Amino acid sequence: MLSNCQNPRPWAAPALLLSLVCLSGCNTVNSQANNAEGVRLYTQGAYDQAAAKFQEAIATNPDSPDGYYNLAASLHKAGSMYQRPEDIKQAEVLYNQCLERNPNHVECYRGLAVLLSETNRRESAFRLLNNWSSASPQNPNPRIELARLLEETGQLEQAKAQLIAALEVAPTDARAFTALGRLRDQAGDYQQALANYQRSLSINGAQPQVAARVAALQAATGTAGSLAPGTDPSRVANQYQSTVRY
Repeated sequence: MLSNCQNPRPWAAPALLLSLVCLSGCNTVNSQANNAEGVRLYTQGAYDQAAAKFQEAIATNPDSPDGYYNLAASLHKAGSMYQRPEDIKQAEVLYNQCLERNPNHVECYRGLAVLLSETNRRESAFRLLNNWSSASPQNPNPRIELARLLEETGQLEQAKAQLIAALEVAPTDARAFTALGRLRDQAGDYQQALANYQRSLSINGAQPQVAARVAALQAATGTAGSLAPGTDPSRVANQYQSTVRY
């Protein structure tokens, strides 16, 4: 997901922009506006136009990591879609510039790890995330991102171990519970998956994909965690599951 600086809700812009005028001056306001417009263009698939807006955002506020991440994500997407290797190279530089400004930028780590994997440098992707985990041992996000990469490479038990470790340092992290539920869901452990999803929703209720999967599991299991008589396990496994993300 692209970063819209401190304004993820465009409809909140007027009040936020007014306070920024008082606090930071016109440059920050212009950067915020350019980032917002860039996010809008990106969601419409206009990646080159979005990149131009993010470049303007960086020019007016060169210290904000979000501008670098947004520009990197746009170039990464366009480079992959239109087979432009120079865009991919520039995206990698920009991801690193983002991390120089915010060493715990979750989306940036994810984007860079994906880029490294896509360019046949999966070991570098793992090293990137392991180094982040070592540098921020009390931060659950490095372990969650490691779990994602491990899952994508078929190392499901190792992924599960990373998520359990993430919850040891952050017992109320909704994303870790969602991820753990997804892994258990895929393994057919519906009782534990349901418990993990419900715990995640109790922490963060704004997860419609997880709520839909909980409803599907509850309908199939009668909320007891085991399949109701006559239920096709493959149908349970497929229904809604592909939309659960973390």
